[in-house]
Amino acid sequence: MGPTRCLATSEVITILLLTMASFKTAIFSFLLVSIFLSVSVKVCEAQARPPTARGLSYTFYDKTCPKLKSIVRNELKKIFKDDIAQAAGLLRLHFHDCFVQGCDGSVLLDGSASGPSEKDAPPNLTLRAEAFKIIEELRGLSEKSCGRVVSCSDITALAARDAVFLSGGPDYNIPLGRRDGLTFASRQATLDNLPPPSSNTTTILNSLATKNLDPTDVVSLSGGHTIGISHCNSFTNRLYPSQDPVMDQTFGKNLRLTCPTNTTDNTTVLDIRSPNTFDNKYYVDLMNRQGLFTSDQDLYTDKRTKGIVTSFAVNQSLFFEKFVFAMLKMGQLSVLTGNQGEIRANCSVRNANSKAFLTSVVESVAQELIEM
Repeated sequence: MGPTRCLATSEVITILLLTMASFKTAIFSFLLVSIFLSVSVKVCEAQARPPTARGLSYTFYDKTCPKLKSIVRNELKKIFKDDIAQAAGLLRLHFHDCFVQGCDGSVLLDGSASGPSEKDAPPNLTLRAEAFKIIEELRGLSEKSCGRVVSCSDITALAARDAVFLSGGPDYNIPLGRRDGLTFASRQATLDNLPPPSSNTTTILNSLATKNLDPTDVVSLSGGHTIGISHCNSFTNRLYPSQDPVMDQTFGKNLRLTCPTNTTDNTTVLDIRSPNTFDNKYYVDLMNRQGLFTSDQDLYTDKRTKGIVTSFAVNQSLFFEKFVFAMLKMGQLSVLTGNQGEIRANCSVRNANSKAFLTSVVESVAQELIEM
């Protein structure tokens, strides 16, 4: 069974016009239309956004940095005009930030004397170096316009939003007010919170359920793979020593040309139909057994998610609606607000005047236990 959705205004009008035919008075019909449209709009608006985390607001920078959104979007327009592939890198960066320790910009931090950072953990080694540079450039532009009032975590969230829109996806508002974390997660915590592409649907659903993300959210967020590329080592387990029988034969043959051995370090697109356009073709790929990762294709194999995949494949508007809802949920995971955290002067380094040295969360807890 696919996900439920709000009726579009045009759908409501069609239903009501059919209903009106049975009424004798035009005035009564007009009033009925007005009432139904009002109720429909209010219900859909209520469903369009998940609850906003305490401390975040859709108007957070209206007074302190009123041009922030246009600063970010205008700069990304220039960047994507030269290289649209950077959009996928920024979207993935936001995912990897939020899934590990919450949306606190911790994935942006460099390592320290205490150990390697999140970005040094295996799941993050393929994050685009350019994505980190772009976030810092955007931070610099916002500071030049408004002073140091905008967090790196908010900039990362805005960049992901605009990456979606500027590559053809939906435009939507996001709540802001995140603060930057003072610590980065350990290597093990990063591994535990970022299931590999070889994971099946059960693993993915169980992992994201701990973050209050349901199957519809999971399938929606997976649609981010409608843009971007992957290295061979993320999917050669499906090619060697023998091809995954679920995979389309011609698709597999073409992948073996790109990745002739299981040690080849080439790349290929995630969505063979429209690799640089944010649309619903990723789900069409899955229905044609042309999903690249196990974690992708298994969404269509597993009965818990197959109906959702099908719904999105035939209805792009529905996919966009559910994707936005899931992004808003994900973008508020374990956020720091108010006086928590800090506003970094450099996205890759914690501020020098912070109260404690940069350590991983695990190391901090361990030290506290020693001192007790």
